[in-house]
Amino acid sequence: MTAMSSSGRGPTRLAALTCVALAAGALVASGVTGVEPGTARASSHREAPLISGQPQYDNTDLYAFVSPDKPDTTTIVANVLPFEEPGGGPNFYKFADDAQYDIHIDSDGDAQGDLIYRLTFKNHVKNGNTFLYNTGPVTTIDDPDLNITQTYDIDLLRLKNQHVMHSTKIGDDLPVAPSNVGKASMPDYQALRDQAVQQLAGGSTAFAGQADDPFFADLRVFDLLYGGNLTEVGNDTLKGYSVNSVALQVPTAYIRQSEKQPIVGIWSTTQRKSASGHWTQVSRLGMPLVNEVVIPVKDKDKFNASHPWNDGDFLKFVTQPELPKLIEGIYKIKAPAEPRNDLVSVFLTGVDKLNKPPHVRPAEALRLNTGIAPSAEPKRLGVLDGDNAGFPNGRRLTDDVLDIALQAVEGELVGSKNDLGDAVNENDQKFGAAFPYLALPTAGSRGALAKEGAAKDAQGNLLSGGASSASSSSDFTDNTLIASAVAAGAGVLLVALGLSWWRMRRRNIYR
Repeated sequence: MTAMSSSGRGPTRLAALTCVALAAGALVASGVTGVEPGTARASSHREAPLISGQPQYDNTDLYAFVSPDKPDTTTIVANVLPFEEPGGGPNFYKFADDAQYDIHIDSDGDAQGDLIYRLTFKNHVKNGNTFLYNTGPVTTIDDPDLNITQTYDIDLLRLKNQHVMHSTKIGDDLPVAPSNVGKASMPDYQALRDQAVQQLAGGSTAFAGQADDPFFADLRVFDLLYGGNLTEVGNDTLKGYSVNSVALQVPTAYIRQSEKQPIVGIWSTTQRKSASGHWTQVSRLGMPLVNEVVIPVKDKDKFNASHPWNDGDFLKFVTQPELPKLIEGIYKIKAPAEPRNDLVSVFLTGVDKLNKPPHVRPAEALRLNTGIAPSAEPKRLGVLDGDNAGFPNGRRLTDDVLDIALQAVEGELVGSKNDLGDAVNENDQKFGAAFPYLALPTAGSRGALAKEGAAKDAQGNLLSGGASSASSSSDFTDNTLIASAVAAGAGVLLVALGLSWWRMRRRNIYR
């Protein structure tokens, strides 16, 4: 199998089939037929039974790409803590302080990490006698009014045969960008984001903090297959939700073996300290969607605790995937012949002449050929659309991995041409042109009254019990006050009539 070189795609079609395909695969994999709003699954969002109850430790997505504005560097983004509701205070979103968040780099294709970037976090509280996350407007990342903060360290571990040979602290007490509480609390969140971008020794750059969730997809499949109407697609379920992100931009020469062997494998893990003080791996992520629709329920927790060099345990789920059979059963579209060696190349080894390292050991990891220059005009379907700088060669923020994965599962790489798609082709917010590239998180204050110049209206609404929140017009407020006055007058009249009736009754009794 070789890299694709096609120059274009036809118009998107069969959106309804996408709905069924995702629904069938996800429902069978997760064992549910419907969930409450706000708890949908996404790319490694709540993908396994145990980790779904530990969101601080849950790796949601991993991205790796040659930096478009600094092509001699590689950018890696690892996200945790899915489905952050912007208004979720007063306990807003923090990284776990009893976890090790690791980014593993395999530079020779043997499925063992040669480098680990390890991030650990600390909590800080200035005033424990208040419930507030911030006690006033926050204008700097070290503002005294930011009551609850986090800092983090970065350790770079060099390994051989999974034994640490050398450890260097490359980041010490770096500041974490806070959750975006709202316009009043954080009038210029972009400035806080900028201050959280930290330069490290050796030409690396780091960021940790809240960001808009860059994954985009329509996941209403869990509402009983799009409510029984397969034309209802195109809604970005992740719109408005945030995640906690760690991002590193590192010199490419440092993480790859050589210019002649520029392919690296990357995956992220989270370790949690047990009550006995031992570290236990509870989450793992390389390629997107694997633990959702490839690994069955009985092995999902096992996969999260496993290591790439043991991925032979899960090989049959790739070579004999369940999802194409479900599609065939529902739509009578014949599944590609097994064994699916084309999927092995996508998910386990890398694609020949693109991102497959020599002497590779099959393992689930995000494989990036750092020798391929960034595209001047990235295409959302990546390699399938002739853009070899995109997924599955690494993963850019703009890559539509859901559509790409569906088309690959249905045999795109073995001649079964299709244009599966969920009609969500881009993120709801634009990504940045410079590191960390992520869009800003949605503010906790999102209504009309939270906009600039609306403070007076907001105060009036608060004092009137929110009565005028349904309309921003002064007429509504005036009408409300008039109605209140009329009601008060009527009340006085009723009281007076009541007193008159009571006095008349007393006189009649004592005659």
